[in-house]
Amino acid sequence: MRRVSAKFVPHLLTDDQKENRVEISQELLANANGNENFLKNIITGDETWVYGYDVETKMQSPQWMGKESSRPTKARMSRSKIKVLLVVLFDWKSIFHHEFVPRGQMVNKQLYQEVLARLRDAVRRKRPEMWENQTWMLHQDNAPAHASLLTRSYLAKHKISVVPHPPNLPT
Repeated sequence: MRRVSAKFVPHLLTDDQKENRVEISQELLANANGNENFLKNIITGDETWVYGYDVETKMQSPQWMGKESSRPTKARMSRSKIKVLLVVLFDWKSIFHHEFVPRGQMVNKQLYQEVLARLRDAVRRKRPEMWENQTWMLHQDNAPAHASLLTRSYLAKHKISVVPHPPNLPT
């Protein structure tokens, strides 16, 4: 006998969630195989923390030293205490829309609905053909703000198609 520790895995999914993942993946694969523009019509994105860094590089900080002196050292860039939350949405060509969340605020269903309204304006301006034909689809994860009733109602009201996202966290 030997003593072993448990192996940590990112998520424990139920059998139903695993089956749902397979079904969604097969559906997405069928759509991609059946429509050559399927992936080109998807706008996706997420929220992420962005940290401030020391912007001075090694080449920007040279010093005059004598021949006998040792070379100066500079630490690699490290994260500062400054961080902001960034919401970024993009398609296969470029970033569609991005915005920084006001300091002290988190992404909730009301803020996310405002982001979606600005995304709709960006689609109208940047991809008028997708806007007129209503061919664009939104892909988002299952975060609470994305899956809320308010968000789903907004998407339905504005006839925004949503690409399904398989479960990745236990419910």
